[in-house]
Amino acid sequence: MTKTLFYNATVINEGAVIFGYILTEGQLIKSVGEMDELSSPEALGKLVEEADEAIDCRGKWVIPGVIDTHVHFRDPGLTEKADMATESRAAVAGGVTSFIDMPNTRPATTSMEAVAAKMDRAAQVSVANYGFFLGATNDNIKELLDADYSKVAGVKLFLGSSTGNMLVDSESTLSQIFGKVPALIAVHAEDEEVIRAARERLKAESPDGSIAVERHPDVRPREACVRATAHAISLAENSGARLHVCHISTADELRLIADAKGRGVKVTAETCPQYLMFDRNDFLTLGARVKCNPAIKEPSDRIALLRELHRGVIDTIATDHAPHLLSQKEGDALTAASGMPMIQFSLAAMLDLMRNDPSCDDLTPADVVELMCHAPARIFGIERRGFIRPGYYADLVVLGAPGARLDDPETPWTPPRRITDDDAIGRCGWTPLAGRALADAPLLTMVSGSVAYRDGKFMESSSMPLRFTNHVQP
Repeated sequence: MTKTLFYNATVINEGAVIFGYILTEGQLIKSVGEMDELSSPEALGKLVEEADEAIDCRGKWVIPGVIDTHVHFRDPGLTEKADMATESRAAVAGGVTSFIDMPNTRPATTSMEAVAAKMDRAAQVSVANYGFFLGATNDNIKELLDADYSKVAGVKLFLGSSTGNMLVDSESTLSQIFGKVPALIAVHAEDEEVIRAARERLKAESPDGSIAVERHPDVRPREACVRATAHAISLAENSGARLHVCHISTADELRLIADAKGRGVKVTAETCPQYLMFDRNDFLTLGARVKCNPAIKEPSDRIALLRELHRGVIDTIATDHAPHLLSQKEGDALTAASGMPMIQFSLAAMLDLMRNDPSCDDLTPADVVELMCHAPARIFGIERRGFIRPGYYADLVVLGAPGARLDDPETPWTPPRRITDDDAIGRCGWTPLAGRALADAPLLTMVSGSVAYRDGKFMESSSMPLRFTNHVQP
């Protein structure tokens, strides 16, 4: 089995920052330690000699691979936008070693048979580790109850209809899902009645029935999020189910979730980089590039989310990576497609916020690793991933300055080049972060013990299906 040694590394893991080394063997991490433990040059030399490759990581960070638990890779049925091959490449280029894909594909992933088909496809083409949600509908409760939740991340429940015709609006069905399904329930929380009323009111105000794209936060108003999140929390509190609220976008939802956690409700919360980087004013310059569901909200919501990143209300960061072709993003608030590609630059974007946004000036690199690596593994019970520990899978990311080379530790620092659409690796060929300069970049991404990405080039990957446990790992 191939052995790789990373040494002289700034290792960020489990709340600690050490000057250390990591030795991998085959698919697994064999040992982790501090450089001080190597008491002599001979001790380091012995480790270097033992390894098939030894990588000097001086001046660079090494973190666990990011686990993105909320992506839409569009495969099957929507592959003109993206597929598992293209988007998993974007993932590893961004330091994401594992993803969990959402069920609103064509056909929708609402049975274990559909999950198996996706697993087969991922095994053929994905360069990142892969997992999938099982989607809930008004009439597939038997599938949900019979599912193998060691192979499925949980149940995805949509409370808004513009998410692939998977709206669940039957209170009887909701009661059964929360009361009987033995798995985590991840919810897209937007109330359909509130959205419908807002849409019709705004259409009536327009002479031609169109609504400018910058009114998207009014078409899908905060009240829709707050009402649906409150409803989901009530269902979880009454049933004892494990609830995961996806893509939190409002300060009001933060208060609801904080109160629920205080009452002992089993609820965790996710937000996304787009809600931390943009507010409704950005529609004026970026237009539909920042149109997503739930909508980007007010500047005060963005600031509230940033301030809660390490205070226990927001548990994790995911991307809701949802690529569309730019031609599909044309139109107004009703006709332009909702969603944006985020996975390639999500880690670098979070580190940029940590470095530069005054609203989260006490956020640390360890906090970012907790939100993007550790917490996803704990929340979803992902087996032996998300941490740098002996015996865990070797999912690792080496971070350095953009343009640096892994094999040249003396590469001089230069100001980062601004991102352009041409840098986007995914099929849609654009990024909402075009024009931003990010100070961090993955130089190497290791997936299950094999280097999948290095110095801008893709390599052979040993990606694997994720496995899930019904308990929360320590």
